[in-house]
Amino acid sequence: MFLSAPPAASVTALPRSYYAATAAPRPPRPALGGDVTADVCVVGAGMTGTAAALHLAERGYTVHVLEEHVTGFGASGRSGGQLIAGFAGGLGPVRSQLDPAAVQAYWDLGVEAVTLVKDLIRRHDIACDLVSGHVDVALKARHVAELEATAAEWQRLGYDGLDLWDRETIRARVASPHYVGALYDPGGGHLHPLNYTLGLAAAAERAGAVIHEGTPMQTFEETRDGVVVRTPHGTVRARWLVLCGNAYLWRTVPAIGARIMPVGTYIVGTAPLGAARARALISGNEAVTDLNFVLNYFRLSADHRLLFGGRVSYSRVEPRSVAAAMARTLHRTFPDLAGVPVEYAWGGYVAITINRMPHFGRLGRHTLFAHGFSGHGVGLTSLAGKLMAEVVAGQAERFDLFARIRHLPFPGGRLLRTPLLVAAMMAHRVRDWL
Repeated sequence: MFLSAPPAASVTALPRSYYAATAAPRPPRPALGGDVTADVCVVGAGMTGTAAALHLAERGYTVHVLEEHVTGFGASGRSGGQLIAGFAGGLGPVRSQLDPAAVQAYWDLGVEAVTLVKDLIRRHDIACDLVSGHVDVALKARHVAELEATAAEWQRLGYDGLDLWDRETIRARVASPHYVGALYDPGGGHLHPLNYTLGLAAAAERAGAVIHEGTPMQTFEETRDGVVVRTPHGTVRARWLVLCGNAYLWRTVPAIGARIMPVGTYIVGTAPLGAARARALISGNEAVTDLNFVLNYFRLSADHRLLFGGRVSYSRVEPRSVAAAMARTLHRTFPDLAGVPVEYAWGGYVAITINRMPHFGRLGRHTLFAHGFSGHGVGLTSLAGKLMAEVVAGQAERFDLFARIRHLPFPGGRLLRTPLLVAAMMAHRVRDWL
């Protein structure tokens, strides 16, 4: 049996953000009331959980989703919304553990993750402001060399369409004085992450899944032929349990929580800039990410705001003022926006792993999990949901390829893991400054 801490009162509203302010209508989803039986119980109604529920329900399984707060409450409803190919940890951890054919298959699944998002949006008519194009930007010569190596590796793996931009090109495309090169990927992009999540949830419900908000998982226990999940409002008896809580499960499920760390990240949204001024900032309307370890990322919204994120907190101590702290970084990046007010400021947690690769696996015979997307969750979450649905249907090969990657626990246990991580990250911050 896996026990959580005593449940806190569930939050039944979305945290304030630009995404919450522009969210699609969402129906009431009452808490679980009593005991139910299902083929699959999914914990977490973010991108992973709603995608899993959708793929399972489309296969004809009965699915109940338990969400402690509301659909899209966590990173799925607060992230930068960047749809990025590849993996945050590169392919080094994969090459060290898999043979070349398996490395290629692993990479191909990462590519499928991006195309799957676009397919789900088209197939289910999800209005989430999808825009094509992603740019990694270099701030120094070392970064340019890294981008050249990345482009060469991706091209060897069969990924086409990449374009390396020199200093003149990137400064014509992104109006910041700091960038000296870039790698453009037309296959990436950006979207409204909360509306994408809400769209997946609605599609899952149309397919027959049931989502219970305000329903935290307290315990779960594997039985001979399934799983029993207990909540404050009743139980779910299911043949399978699919854990999709990501950063919110690191304390609840210690067996997997030791291998992820919740990390704070923050975003601000400016006042509307108008179409002309917005396009003067990012002429192609791509999503942009810099190559620092403690990185900044930004994009334009559908109503011509700049959404600018960064300032990672490994200590989980939030800035005294997210708006003020992030505005300083934004204005250093775009000095011409110094007089533009910040109208939204918010933060949240993403789950990282030591090697920055997604962590997939099993707990016992009937429990699956996928988390630790390390900043690449907009694509990889939907793929994770699809692969877990395949396992339930008896097709485990693709899920097990991800599960073959070993993940070390963060050192230090519960008391020292955060201080040790903060100390280690300071070295990376120093390298960013050099």
